[in-house]
Amino acid sequence: MITVTFQLEPLTCPSCIKKIEKILSKTAGVDHVIVMFNASKVKVNYDELNLKSRQINYRIRSCN
Repeated sequence: MITVTFQLEPLTCPSCIKKIEKILSKTAGVDHVIVMFNASKVKVNYDELNLKSRQINYRIRSCN
């Protein structure tokens, strides 16, 4: 497992947090997700053998 922090575009609504957490939590290989609203970051703990950071980044961008 590895933990990576991704910088997000500025978050404008709290519902964005739930949306990102829901999508990433349902992603195979993701163990834990924390979205930091004020910092506009998301911290993801995932299995780097089964999932690549670019795949996580793609899922985050698909939330918009």
